[in-house]
Amino acid sequence: MNAQATPETAPRRKRADALRNTETILEAAKAVFAESGVDAPMRDIAARAGVGVGTVYRNYAVRSDLIIAVFRSEVDATAAEGRRVAEDNEPADALRLWAARFARFIATKRGLADALHSGDPAYQTLPAYFLGTLAPQLQSILDAGARAGTIRDDVRAEDVLHALSRLADGAEVGPGGGAGRMADVFLDGLILTTTA
Repeated sequence: MNAQATPETAPRRKRADALRNTETILEAAKAVFAESGVDAPMRDIAARAGVGVGTVYRNYAVRSDLIIAVFRSEVDATAAEGRRVAEDNEPADALRLWAARFARFIATKRGLADALHSGDPAYQTLPAYFLGTLAPQLQSILDAGARAGTIRDDVRAEDVLHALSRLADGAEVGPGGGAGRMADVFLDGLILTTTA
């Protein structure tokens, strides 16, 4: 008997165009959710992505699958930005840069808030994913700053995430926006100034 995998048993890999569709749909959904909320018609997401509604449903069978994918994608991108700024900047500067990126994530999350706080069991794992992905990255920036003597050593990443979330939620994000100003005030309390 031939032990080779048959088409029915071989694992299927997504084609390159299917992967592109998935990414395009995620980006479109993120934009539509931020503008119109998570109850926006799927046809609006499909139109923004330049695909048919059937393509959206082939990738995300139910709306909650798409909402979860957008949320996880944004969390992952925010964590990746934390790694990048930590490698390229001194800890205090990295903290400020990352906080600005985090504020943009919270602004995007506004469109997802109703679903995420709906009590739907589909979203139960997302708070743990949020903390489990972002807290370690932020804690590494805080720890580096504490070692360098430029960031207070008595704060935990979870507390900073909670505070920045509260400051950014509902405030205008962007240059001169309330979220940015309030985050700066908060960060001024964490970042130690050194005198020559």
